[in-house]
Amino acid sequence: MKKLERQQVLKDPIYGYIHIDYQVIKDILNTPVFQRLRRIRQLSGVQMVFHGAEHSRFSHSLGVYEVAYRFLSVPDIDKTFSEREKGLFLATAMLHDVGHGAYSHAFEDIVGTNHEHVGARLILENKRLREALDRVDLDFAKDVSDILLKNKRFPLIEQLVSSQLDVDRLDYLERDTYFTGTAYGHIDLDRMIRVCHIRDGHIVFKYSGIGAIENYLIGRYHMYFQVYYHPVSRAYEIVLEKIYNRIKYLCLNNYAFKSNITPLKKVIENPNDLEQYLLIDDYYINGLIASFLHSDDDILRHLSQDFLNRQIWAYVDDIPQNKKMIESIKATFNKEEQAYFTARKSVSNLTYVDGGKNFGDKIYILMPDGTIKTLIDASQIIKSLVDSGKRSDPKFFYRKS
Repeated sequence: MKKLERQQVLKDPIYGYIHIDYQVIKDILNTPVFQRLRRIRQLSGVQMVFHGAEHSRFSHSLGVYEVAYRFLSVPDIDKTFSEREKGLFLATAMLHDVGHGAYSHAFEDIVGTNHEHVGARLILENKRLREALDRVDLDFAKDVSDILLKNKRFPLIEQLVSSQLDVDRLDYLERDTYFTGTAYGHIDLDRMIRVCHIRDGHIVFKYSGIGAIENYLIGRYHMYFQVYYHPVSRAYEIVLEKIYNRIKYLCLNNYAFKSNITPLKKVIENPNDLEQYLLIDDYYINGLIASFLHSDDDILRHLSQDFLNRQIWAYVDDIPQNKKMIESIKATFNKEEQAYFTARKSVSNLTYVDGGKNFGDKIYILMPDGTIKTLIDASQIIKSLVDSGKRSDPKFFYRKS
């Protein structure tokens, strides 16, 4: 692992500095495929509610890298990981979101892609990125890809990069809290790092730091329902999904678009087309939707107007008591309009899931007597929240006339 002659730093509003020691990290940073993340917002429709949420996947990815960098100061991690494994950890943390599409998850749902699978392919197949990784050694890219896909070849790194307490979540909660101006997701990162150890092949956290972990999980739970699942944000993203659906329908029916629909059309036809996939970012989608303001397709034009002008759809709780109201609302639209101007969507979340069988699915606590327990057995607070069950929020959304 080649180190820079002098450490480089990038200013960051969350951590003060992002620290770069390795040449491979600098090389990744300068690839077009990583710079593309500047043009993809981290929080998609959340900015319609919290106007400060303009941060990008680029800044989040750098943040995840920095959290990983700081975890390398944990004595057990420092002495357990080889120099090459430290580089793998840092590179994977930095590249964990490289496969995201425009407006993130809304794009994945419609096109039928998975950003982790796309990211793993980009790591192996994108020329500039592969060249950067190959300068470490010719197996480095494959190893990063395998970690991203959780192929269990580097279980400790996988647990740190993708688990119920990982470097990804630790950054996005703190970063999203900062940019949305909310107070739910603040994390005591320094405390978590201080109580982190490796025992029996697992990342564990000393019982003395359990309060920081409880606060992290409760904060994450509240962030989902107060920020990520805010009904206005969901309503806005539904409009985007409907636009994608309408484009898909019109493409299949040979509609003569007046705009450059080629990249999106090719990805809809073949989600594995990486060359076209990389051309699609928030900038491209916004420009495309702006061009649809003059479309002669009424549905596409109306949806585009709603999206660009923040015409938020109305919504009601999708519960039995509102069944008659929902049916009467639907009756105001014809069959085609119902498909594009109404939607039923439910979201749900748990504070903590303890039933997973995969490596990293559980948070392990190192007890004062040296035994190891899962978090649900060590924390009465988390156990009571898990026992209280899953919280769901089903809603019916509709376009206002």
